[in-house]
Amino acid sequence: MRRTQHTPSGKALSALVLDLFRLNNQLLAAGDRLVADIGLTSARWKVLGTIAAAGRPQPVAWLARDMGGNRQNVQRIVNDLVHEGLVELRPNPHHRRAPLVAMTEAGQAALDHAMALQAPWMNELSRGLRSADLETTHRVIAAVCARLGADDEAKLG
Repeated sequence: MRRTQHTPSGKALSALVLDLFRLNNQLLAAGDRLVADIGLTSARWKVLGTIAAAGRPQPVAWLARDMGGNRQNVQRIVNDLVHEGLVELRPNPHHRRAPLVAMTEAGQAALDHAMALQAPWMNELSRGLRSADLETTHRVIAAVCARLGADDEAKLG
């Protein structure tokens, strides 16, 4: 079987994706170290941040969608956060079997503490990098995410 060759942009995207995989692993490990003393992991921090960003309690499935993760993994983390008292489950008037996940005061305090640690960390990581380059990278990643999302929707439709 003959291998299909990458276009120049396909080759560049392939290299970027491999670097993003490596970066993701490094960010998760560094994030775990950063918030370990406040009883969080990167995964718990991400769920708390997603809950806060939503602005209102949401079902686990919606949180998973917003995070780009799968529902089962987010459910496991939410269960841990409930056990720790960082989030609570509330009745969902629209779906009895899909409770709404809401932040508790302890959860908001943990997220606030994590974000206070995150700002100097990001400032240090970004030192020497141009804001314009970071903004361009952000736009490219967002465009690829949008295309992947459109591909997923096309498969479902």
